[in-house]
Amino acid sequence: MARIFAISRHRIGTDGMGVTTLVAMLGCPLDCRYCLNKQCKAPASKTPEYSAAGLLEEVMIDDLYFQATGGGITFGGGEPLLYPDFIAEFKSLCPAEWKMNIETSLAVPQQNVEKIVPLADCMIIDTKDLDNSIYTAYTGKDNGLLMSNLEWIIEAGLQDKCLLRLPLIKGYNSPRCVSRSRIKLAAMGFRHFDEFNYIISKDEANTDDNRDNAADVRLMGIPELS
Repeated sequence: MARIFAISRHRIGTDGMGVTTLVAMLGCPLDCRYCLNKQCKAPASKTPEYSAAGLLEEVMIDDLYFQATGGGITFGGGEPLLYPDFIAEFKSLCPAEWKMNIETSLAVPQQNVEKIVPLADCMIIDTKDLDNSIYTAYTGKDNGLLMSNLEWIIEAGLQDKCLLRLPLIKGYNSPRCVSRSRIKLAAMGFRHFDEFNYIISKDEANTDDNRDNAADVRLMGIPELS
């Protein structure tokens, strides 16, 4: 069973290739200062609970779109890798033609990563920033789990199914920081990157400070892995 706070249909180019449905899962181990989905920390008692079969029944309505466009399901959140058994069961039940993408921070135990990465078609990994001081200031946690899980992915030879997202976070990092993170990840063996800006209004920020930010979060489309 899993708590799911949103199911968003008919998404194109934002969560993987083709037409996708985003399944947003409750819970997150991080406390990001500009949280994109504050609903991910809503009370569990107010969030619908699904079985893997129940979720499949709900999203099956878009089977034709998925198969015609090479799309499928993207598990996001929150942190979907808090639910590895649920995702693995869903993968075993859904049509083999569906793509399965995972949007994750990798801030989870390694065994969760080991269970899901081999099953996924695309891992969309939000790295925040590889500088631990920046990462800690922004998320409230250190980046030890992120780094160890990235190293495991390389050791397992699964890096080519990973898209590493490298945000420019106003007030926390700089273009030079983003470049340093990319260079470090490339040296590890990763090849696919997505650099983009967080643009957030003050009332959207998960913070009490007075940083001067404008507009809403802008997330770029997902480039095709090749």
